[in-house]
Amino acid sequence: MKTSAEVRKEFGGRQERNMNMATTYVFFNPLAGNGKCGDSAKGLTKVVGEGAVFCNMTDESVYESTLFSLASDDKLIVCGGDGTLNRFINFVGNRDLGHDVFYCPLGSGNDFAHDLGKTADDEPFDITEYLKNLPTVSVNGNTYRFINGIGYGIDGYCCEVGDKMRGEGKKDINYAGIAIKGLLFHYKPTNAVVTVDGVRHEFKKVWLAPTMNGRFYGGGMMPTPEQVRNGGKLSTMLFHGSGKIKTLAIFPSIFKGEHVKHTDCVTVLEGKTITVEFDSPRALQIDGETVLGVTSYTATAFGADELAKEAVTTAAE
Repeated sequence: MKTSAEVRKEFGGRQERNMNMATTYVFFNPLAGNGKCGDSAKGLTKVVGEGAVFCNMTDESVYESTLFSLASDDKLIVCGGDGTLNRFINFVGNRDLGHDVFYCPLGSGNDFAHDLGKTADDEPFDITEYLKNLPTVSVNGNTYRFINGIGYGIDGYCCEVGDKMRGEGKKDINYAGIAIKGLLFHYKPTNAVVTVDGVRHEFKKVWLAPTMNGRFYGGGMMPTPEQVRNGGKLSTMLFHGSGKIKTLAIFPSIFKGEHVKHTDCVTVLEGKTITVEFDSPRALQIDGETVLGVTSYTATAFGADELAKEAVTTAAE
């Protein structure tokens, strides 16, 4: 596997070589898949050939030196999990790559691939259209694109604890176990105010308050089973008002989306702009990437800001 320095050296000399030979660039996250993504990515040589160039995505210089300098006939494959995709879409931003993007799901959760009915056993598949017109989330003064969803509540707590365990050198982290222990002993629910397209809703004793672009997050949980990916609207789900035992009894059904039948403690709201506010700070996760100390976030579907501006302009006229 070539190092980032070797990639830059190779790319710098490309103008002096025959440019008619296409090259496959495999961008991989060595931290994904509990640290196994790098080795798994090497297996792609069986599909893409021995001439592929492997680029470590944790070296940000690779993006500028390689990603935005691909030849027209080169091929780009991204390997990793949902967090890897999140880093990719936020680094690229609004810049046009001029290339299709293929993906191989080599993470630990792979909720994006799950939503599309794909697995790591499939050949790398084209995800270019799914990377366009993405929603954003504003939290703690920063704005990020997201591809699957925003986790807030005990799911954010699970990511926080998982990150600490990973930092201590632990592998194969059991998030389900973290959730059960947190629910029974450690995590305290909050009260929440949720504003959807200007309409305010109040909830007591909130355990979960995710907002979704796709259907899956958190390693297979389906909080909003009717959500349509990149469909112009987002869905938020409130798991609220229930005690520990009832919550624990219902919780497993979220993996099949059947928790929504419990309308006394599960509420799903849909809209273009959704703000969730907790009465005390909690961890939040964006496609698996953790943000600590969050008291509120605002998720916005693609184009919603422009529609709001047009509405204000029309009203002023």
